[in-house]
Amino acid sequence: MKRHRLSVVLCLCAPLASFAQQAASDEPATKEDIQKYLEVMHSREMMANVVDAMTKPMHKMFHDQFLRDKDKLPPDFEERMSRMMDDMLKSFPWDQMLDSLVPVYQKHFTKGDVNALLVFYGSPTGQKILRDMPAIMQEAMESMMPLMQKQMDTMKARVQQEVAQMLKDYKAPQKQKPEEIKN
Repeated sequence: MKRHRLSVVLCLCAPLASFAQQAASDEPATKEDIQKYLEVMHSREMMANVVDAMTKPMHKMFHDQFLRDKDKLPPDFEERMSRMMDDMLKSFPWDQMLDSLVPVYQKHFTKGDVNALLVFYGSPTGQKILRDMPAIMQEAMESMMPLMQKQMDTMKARVQQEVAQMLKDYKAPQKQKPEEIKN
């Protein structure tokens, strides 16, 4: 009889324990949860790697853009501009930027979500994604750069055309015939 009561009590308590676990996983993620997630993601290292991956294609795009005016620029122009871009990227407040992510992640992820992400990114597949992502990003940027440059050139030409047309339209009404002024 005692065993029967114990079984009934356990059956009644099991759903409560399950509910308590579910409620805990539905709670908002804490600042510490998000910081742990960012740590497991190697966010600081990843940001540094992404910046490194972006640097080469940015230098190439910059080089290609100013290649047309090379004869009008000082001989050390490209070197100086490259150094300036590198210095500017290094001076970004990366730690503050990471800290600013915490409330954003807290808004979108529950404690359960973060725990699931920690399990995945702690796994060998998750760690492989993290290891390979900088190279993937670099290759993607190199692959997209010609398309981006072409699109930027097209946009620039269109803007110049629109501005020229606006200026033409703006000046046209100001040229009135003398008989129109008298009326």
